[in-house]
Amino acid sequence: MRHIRAALLVAAIMIVPTTVACGGTSDTAAPEAPAVAKDCPSSPMPANPAGGNGPAAAVATPTIVVPVDTSTSTVLRPGTAAQIQCGRTPVTTHSDLTYATVPLVDGQGKQLAMDIQVPQTAGPKPLVVYVPGGGFVMADKGGNLALRTFVAEAGYVVASIQYRVQPDGATYADSISDVKAAIRYLRAHAAEYDINPGSVGVWGDSAGGYLAAMTGVSNGDKRYDIGADLDQSSDVQAVIDKFGAADLSRVQADFDPDTQRAMAPLLASTARYVNGPTSTASLADDPAAVARANPITYIKPNDPPFVIFHGSVDTTISPSQTLELHNALRAAGVDSTRYVVEGAAHGDVAFTGSPQNSLQWTTQDVAGRLVDFLNQHLER
Repeated sequence: MRHIRAALLVAAIMIVPTTVACGGTSDTAAPEAPAVAKDCPSSPMPANPAGGNGPAAAVATPTIVVPVDTSTSTVLRPGTAAQIQCGRTPVTTHSDLTYATVPLVDGQGKQLAMDIQVPQTAGPKPLVVYVPGGGFVMADKGGNLALRTFVAEAGYVVASIQYRVQPDGATYADSISDVKAAIRYLRAHAAEYDINPGSVGVWGDSAGGYLAAMTGVSNGDKRYDIGADLDQSSDVQAVIDKFGAADLSRVQADFDPDTQRAMAPLLASTARYVNGPTSTASLADDPAAVARANPITYIKPNDPPFVIFHGSVDTTISPSQTLELHNALRAAGVDSTRYVVEGAAHGDVAFTGSPQNSLQWTTQDVAGRLVDFLNQHLER
């Protein structure tokens, strides 16, 4: 199994505002043309797709041996033809803004950056903080550009963030702290980016989905509020979890025996992400530590509403992971909706490495439901 060791390179950080409509820089000298819908911008093809960190990279045909349970979920059959379009709403993009400088285990500091997309519409807008995936070993804020732009054009400020990962010597608690630091930073700078600070959602894919869930269920828990802007709240009002893990001790449980054996290096890396960079303990050695890293442990009746998406043929994170979280949220009285997307694998091109294998996630049906959830739960 490949173990991606992708260091996040952050150059001299500066604000670079450009007005874009679906990724293109506007020409202020030319007369304004009517808005025309067109394909949303695509992220660059990753050199090392995040999905290469999962079981699909380890065996030729990884198999989920547990049937996909949709009894408490809604099944979507979007096909791939009706894709989202962008271009009707101009969006200003601010790239590579440093939101925090955080310590690493070697004593060095690391600058964490974000990209912010602001739709050019009147008045303050709700904020959505996007947490990219990457198997806890990378966090590329440039991913999922098409869907981020689509959400921004729907009237939301969208901030895609970097965070510390396991190769930095980070644990899950460090990553959660980074997400919350980004939320506080954006609330502190709400006026600069036309943000309504009282209306914040968090959205993540894969490892980012896990972190989004942990961020939501830890509303009010100050142990993760570390760093600057501590006069600002890190609480969120809505959570979008797309195919994220929930119980890190069971990420291999639903796979065939060959895949489970091949996942051993990934599980060892995940154990260090839970227990600390110098720990030699496995996930099975300390159940209490794993429980502390499980969002289900922290669920409360007053948690923010969740919407959860999972592909029916995901062979990187088993659909049972989000099912477990969804059922626990509902049992506690939390508003949770879960969609199983028929025929969908593990996410966008950043995970699959293939645009054709990720088209279900950028259909009007699936993306429209994500925006509908935000419209229902984030005030303008």
